[in-house]
Amino acid sequence: MSTKTIASATVRAVKKRLLPSRAALVLTSAAVNKVKEIMAKEEGKGYIGLKVGVRQRGCNGLSYTLDYATTKGKLDEEVKQDGVTIIIDKKAQLTLLGTEMDFVEDKLSAEFVFNNPNIKGTCGCGESFSI
Repeated sequence: MSTKTIASATVRAVKKRLLPSRAALVLTSAAVNKVKEIMAKEEGKGYIGLKVGVRQRGCNGLSYTLDYATTKGKLDEEVKQDGVTIIIDKKAQLTLLGTEMDFVEDKLSAEFVFNNPNIKGTCGCGESFSI
């Protein structure tokens, strides 16, 4: 499977559960619009959506990755919402349960933000987290 890294993401620990526990991931309208914009630029390249993964990195242990997905792995989970497809890597599924994926843009940055009720701690910059 060929993937191309497109972005890193910020993580926010939230105190309340945002979604029912059976929902793996829900996107805000801002996130849906940004994913549509990203995918439109890559039309015709064989990508089926974006893939969210997790890797060991940073001072708190884990960080999320966003890549273009060309295929869905046997154990990967697929989330379809409002015309966009997000593939959740099998290694990231437990860390994403009940999470809201948002896209936040301000004067200094524009990034995907994962509002995750499962996080026990984050680093100062918000790039890495622990469960």
